Amino acid sequence: MPAYYNPAATGLTDFLHITAGSRLQWVGMPNAPTSFIATADMPVKVLGKRVGVGVALQQESLGLFSNLNVGVQGSYKLKLFKGELGIGVQVGLFDQGFKGSEVYIPDGDEAHDSNDNAIPTQDLHGTAFDMNLGVYYTHKYFWTGISATHIMEPTVKLNTSEGSDDSGYESQAGRLLYFIAGGNIPIKNTLFEIQPSLLLRSNLGDMTQGELTARVRYNKFISGGVAYRWNDAVSVMVAAEFKNFFVGYSFDYPTSAIKKASSGSHEILVGYSMKLNLSGQNKNKHKSIRIM
Repeated sequence: MPAYYNPAATGLTDFLHITAGSRLQWVGMPNAPTSFIATADMPVKVLGKRVGVGVALQQESLGLFSNLNVGVQGSYKLKLFKGELGIGVQVGLFDQGFKGSEVYIPDGDEAHDSNDNAIPTQDLHGTAFDMNLGVYYTHKYFWTGISATHIMEPTVKLNTSEGSDDSGYESQAGRLLYFIAGGNIPIKNTLFEIQPSLLLRSNLGDMTQGELTARVRYNKFISGGVAYRWNDAVSVMVAAEFKNFFVGYSFDYPTSAIKKASSGSHEILVGYSMKLNLSGQNKNKHKSIRIM
C-alpha cells in the first residue's frame, strides 16, 4: 500500500485501486495494538494533465489510546528519465481519544499516586488538522519514494465530552520520515518474478527502523516471501491475485523481548482494481450501416 506511506504514490496506473488491511499486533498481550487501514486512489485528467487523487484512512487502538487519521490525497505527475515523478500532498484530520475512565491506579505502594493530576480519569477526545508530503518515482524496473507524515506535528487538545472547556491535556503526533524502494525482476524464460523492497522510517531522533522484504511471484497469480524488521520481527507472507482481486496474509514473529509475552502478529490485506478509460473515447461506440 505505497499510497498509505506516500501521497505521491496515487494514480500510478490506469486503474482505480481500493485496498484495506487489518493488523492484530502482539497477540496474547492485554490491550495490544490493533489497526485498520484503507486507501483508494485513481488517476484523473485536469486541464489535459494526468494527476493522481486518493483517500486514506487509518484507525488504531493502543492500550487506552485510539487514533484516527483521515485524509484526501493529490499528486502531480512529471515525465523524467524514462520514468514518472510524482509530487503529492495529503490533508486531513488527526483524531485522538483516551479512555481515562478505564485507568487503573493501584493503591498501597509508593510508586503510584491515585491523586496524580497528570493522569486523566475521564474520557478525553480531540481533533487537529494534519498534513503529509511526499515525492515518488516509478520506472520500468524500480520505484522509490520519500515522504513525511504529520509534517506539522499537530497538537491535539484533549477535552471531555461534557463541554468544550480546555482540560489542560494535550497530545502531539510526532513527525515521521519514510523512504521506500523496490523493484520487479523477471527471471528469464520463466513465469517467476522477484520483488525486493525496502522500508526505512525515522523521527530523526531516538527511533529509526528498517525493514527488508523479498517476495517471489509466479504467473502474476500467487506470491510468497519473507521479511526482516530490524531488532523487531521476522515475517512470512503469502498472497494471491485473481482477475481484479487481491488477498494477502502476513505473520510476524517477534525477535525482541516481546516474544516472552506474545505469540506474534497477524495481518490480512484485500484489494480490488478496476480499469479506467482515460482516453475520453467511448470504447462501445459504433457506426451505423445506414451512414457508412
